[in-house]
Amino acid sequence: MAPALLSTLATEIIIPVCAVIGIIFSLVQWFLVSRVKLTPDRNGPPSNNGKNGYDDYLIEEEEGVNDHNVVIKCAEIQNAISEGATSFLFTEYQYVGIFMVVFAVLIFLFLGSVEGFSTKSQKCTYDVTMMCKPALATAAFSTIAFLLGAITSIISGFLGMKIATYANARTTLEARKGVGKAFVTAFRSGAVMGFLLAANGLLVLYIAINVFKLYYGDDWEGLFEAITGYGLGGSSMALFGRVGGGIYTKAADVGADLVGKVERNIPEDDPRNPAVIADNVGDNVGDIAGMGSDLFGSYAESSCAALVVASISSFGIEHNFTAMCYPLLVSSIGILVCLITTLFATDFFEIKVVDEIQSALKKQLIISTVLMTIGIAIVSFIALPTSFTIFNFGVQKVVYNWQLFLCVCVGLWAGLIIGFVTEYYTSNAYSPVQDVADSCRTGAATNVIFGLALGYKSVIIPIFAIAISIFVSFSFAAMYGIAVAALGMLSTIATGLAIDAYGPISDNAGGIAEMAGMSHRIRERTDALDAAGNTTAAIGKGFAIGSAALVSLALFGAFVSRAGIEKVDVLTPKVFIGLIVGAMLPYWFSAMTMKSVGSAALKMVEEVRRQFNTIPGLMEGLAKPDYTTCVKISTDASIKEMIPPGALVMLTPLIVGTFFGVETLSGVLAGALVSGVQVAISASNTGGAWDNAKKYIDAGASEHARTLGPKGSEPHKAAVIGDTIGDPLKDTSGPSLNILIKLMAVESLVFAPFFAAHGGLLFKL
Repeated sequence: MAPALLSTLATEIIIPVCAVIGIIFSLVQWFLVSRVKLTPDRNGPPSNNGKNGYDDYLIEEEEGVNDHNVVIKCAEIQNAISEGATSFLFTEYQYVGIFMVVFAVLIFLFLGSVEGFSTKSQKCTYDVTMMCKPALATAAFSTIAFLLGAITSIISGFLGMKIATYANARTTLEARKGVGKAFVTAFRSGAVMGFLLAANGLLVLYIAINVFKLYYGDDWEGLFEAITGYGLGGSSMALFGRVGGGIYTKAADVGADLVGKVERNIPEDDPRNPAVIADNVGDNVGDIAGMGSDLFGSYAESSCAALVVASISSFGIEHNFTAMCYPLLVSSIGILVCLITTLFATDFFEIKVVDEIQSALKKQLIISTVLMTIGIAIVSFIALPTSFTIFNFGVQKVVYNWQLFLCVCVGLWAGLIIGFVTEYYTSNAYSPVQDVADSCRTGAATNVIFGLALGYKSVIIPIFAIAISIFVSFSFAAMYGIAVAALGMLSTIATGLAIDAYGPISDNAGGIAEMAGMSHRIRERTDALDAAGNTTAAIGKGFAIGSAALVSLALFGAFVSRAGIEKVDVLTPKVFIGLIVGAMLPYWFSAMTMKSVGSAALKMVEEVRRQFNTIPGLMEGLAKPDYTTCVKISTDASIKEMIPPGALVMLTPLIVGTFFGVETLSGVLAGALVSGVQVAISASNTGGAWDNAKKYIDAGASEHARTLGPKGSEPHKAAVIGDTIGDPLKDTSGPSLNILIKLMAVESLVFAPFFAAHGGLLFKL
């Protein structure tokens, strides 16, 4: 077995340096966005220099108008959106903070009680001849790791929301100079979030490993078992961020659409609509802060799953630090690859016409995947020994470095396939969405039928892609192969997040253009950015769901090993009852989140109607609506309604493991994984297709679309109803489900020592 080419010292330098480069790059992008001024320049515009226009002032002669008022109005609207989003997140974090402290105490008590809070060293779980640190130490360090993951997740979401609300009005103002300038501003802002999150996640995890190592020394089994708390912290915060933010954004969106567009026949984002500020705030708290925490959770968990399995393989047994850090090295190279990829969108090529937006975003995915394949090859051949052994349910399996390279690549390319299939089913450039739009001719009912069918059909290819990547990676490197395949899918997370965050920023930019009363031409440009952003948001959700499936399977494997389960036999009643209950959980969870959106939207619709009926001169534009009441309705509803779905996910593993034991819990995890992935993909794609079918009719860009329009026609109203039904599917239930399957798996892994020692109380009676 030849040793790795990369020394331990080089590994210790490369990982933090790559993370710091990612942070510096995101700050540079933020600086470039900040050069777009939101204050009117009284001296008139200076000369135009700088390729993508960050040196230009915004007051430019456009259609003969040099309008200072527009800039001031944009700044005011941006301020209102930013304040709404910040106050919601602070309120949410107060509740989440209480949960965090309570759950941290639970982790400590459950894990500490495994050996009766003893401070004596214990025999190692996998190698009984060795002595390991006491269970109490694992309890303490798991609790610290949990808090670290939770805080990093919260900060990731909050910073993402801040940059998005900072950039939205700047994107609107840049749209006056052309679609290319606006695209660059929106994309740079997305990149700030992507790189900050990827680099912070990597850096905090790396520092935690090194600090924990000071205590654990050579006990790597205990060290990496404690590190799994980091993934649990990340995902538990993501659950509340996704569910809370999703309920907020969709309550406002449904309320604004139903009364504004359908009943009152006013355009989207019309300033007369009382729910319009709440709707734009929702884009930031749900699609940006929620999604940031979600992908951070996936990244943290896939890293933890790989590290746990590696610690009981030859890497851990022989204390080979470089090979042990292979998952972190893959992520480090990912940051550098994404940095180069981002420059293709912002500096190397300039967008001149609307049609180029979609292809520019697609190129980001392709370029990052191709470059990452080369990066993974380099890391695999310099950081890994030529052959090594991987723990595979009690036996050590011999694996070669080229096999591990293929495992990561399979995940990476499966992610790209899932992304493109999602695009095909949700973009209005292709026939599936056009067929859904066409079905609006005969009313909302046929639109709903076509949309549901599209969602179910869109599950087929992604599931085959996930199945093939599971089979290949497991055949080569057992559960470690699956964990690194998940990391492969998430290795280009910085680019994925940049593309994803670009969508809500463009959506907000369009809303601000409408509210500020800017010309129709500018609204067309922001609409084009938004339509591309809608599809990329669907692609981002596809990535998140695909990686969640692989991550939770890897965590499931680690849990089965740690809980000492010989084999998971579906034919035993204990396992089968778990399987069937687990398969039901995604439906129960979806019912809760959908109902929450419905009841919050009901209050919103009533409030918007009340304002239209009671405020004189509102429809004529002579009076201002009361935006704050609508913001308050969304905030109160989402905070109250996010607790029951969150409790369902967090308490299920604890209750099942404690009362029914590890076999039943393994059934629950498998059932939830298998059914959750299908429901999540179909819900996200159905909602995305309905949304883009409506935008297809809105834009009227083709002969076919013009026969269905214009806005306000019967087919258009049917499309708006479909879009409204799809809102909670694509932005609340669908994206939250991938957190459900990951979170239950990582929670089971963290509590596995307790369940193995004291679980199954009902069967012991």
